[in-house]
Amino acid sequence: MAALRGLRTYGLAIAGAVFVAPTAVLAQDSGLDSGDTAWILTSTALVLFMTLPGLALFYGGLVRAQNVLSVLMHVFVIACIASVVWLVVGYTLAFSDGGSANQWVGGLGKAFLSGVGPDAMSGTMPETVFFMFQMTFAVITPALIVGAYVERMKFTAVVLFSTLWLIFVYSPVTHWVWGGGWLADMGVRDFAGGLVVHTTAGVSALVIAVMLGGRLGFPSELKRPHNPGMTMIGAAMLWVGWFGFNAGSALASDGAAGMAMTVTHLSAAMASLTWMALEWWQHGKPTLIGTVTGTIAGLATITPASGYVGPMGGLIIGLAAGAVCYFGVNLIKSKLEIDDSLDVFAVHGVGGMLGILMVSFLALESFQGLGLAADFTVAKHLGVQATGIVSVAVWSALATYILMKVTQAVVGMRATDEQLVDGMDISEHGERGYEI
Repeated sequence: MAALRGLRTYGLAIAGAVFVAPTAVLAQDSGLDSGDTAWILTSTALVLFMTLPGLALFYGGLVRAQNVLSVLMHVFVIACIASVVWLVVGYTLAFSDGGSANQWVGGLGKAFLSGVGPDAMSGTMPETVFFMFQMTFAVITPALIVGAYVERMKFTAVVLFSTLWLIFVYSPVTHWVWGGGWLADMGVRDFAGGLVVHTTAGVSALVIAVMLGGRLGFPSELKRPHNPGMTMIGAAMLWVGWFGFNAGSALASDGAAGMAMTVTHLSAAMASLTWMALEWWQHGKPTLIGTVTGTIAGLATITPASGYVGPMGGLIIGLAAGAVCYFGVNLIKSKLEIDDSLDVFAVHGVGGMLGILMVSFLALESFQGLGLAADFTVAKHLGVQATGIVSVAVWSALATYILMKVTQAVVGMRATDEQLVDGMDISEHGERGYEI
């Protein structure tokens, strides 16, 4: 089997290969590869397309008509904030060397891209290309959390909390897993963000939902999504953009990218069908909202495993994602009565953690996977993956709780009942999504 190049967390040639930390990849100057560079430029555009407009439309269609513009505003402004934060301090905290004694967060040597000129290289591409690709991940992750607090969180709180969250949650965890930190040294496998993106966002979303309280009328009087068609269009954009998310994470234009794209598509399709079948069986009718929610569950769950599993693994992960996340939504909303409004934890958090665990055995060659790393058994790998989940989840929850308290003290968190009745569009932004 040909050696795979540029894997984000570490490289592996065949079962038994040696791990290579991403800091080593960054330090190597192997010469510009125009094919790799072109693919990562394309992937960068695809991942940004996932957020703007994909995620914005997906979330916008799920809320009431009087709140649709507020959701679009949240996602759009978070994209702008994350871009600036990433330049100023996020990238350096995630990917610069924090020193041999510090595996928790990077240093400040690359703040404002200091020292990164047009000729600086990251592997086979300019470092500015790697910077931009990673920026799009920093953009979409806090935007995912929007789904937990739609229709009730003040816009000033969204701005302040998202800024702090990127600095104190996303950037350190990225360093742990992809920047040569302590989880990377342990051998955690997270190809494209099961921990870095989906676990951080999902766990943080759950904490916010609990602390903020439910929407007016929750859980007995909630309105249906105002525009399922808009949600489906957004989901389709997310599906397409996810190819940049996962296949781009190979950081090369090669067979690894092709396989990551293949299993990503298969998982999304299988999860969609699984969710549709369960909904049909339980409620008598398959819905568009349910089916496309299954799509996102399949995409989130395959994300950490996409560089390590084969087609069979993609189908198995899709089946598990559709079923586990479907019942996860019911548990959070109906049983626990937590208003994680657009199911961020049940879909992204649960899905990301599920994928992190499943890669431990689906990477086996008997499942068409690429094999385990040297000296790793399934049990050992499962233990390492579980350690990654627990540590990232605990940090995300604790830091989010503190940042919510800070935000509450500075600007407040929840809109007034009067604003909620009027709708966040008109009360917060002076606009309406629809003039009828």
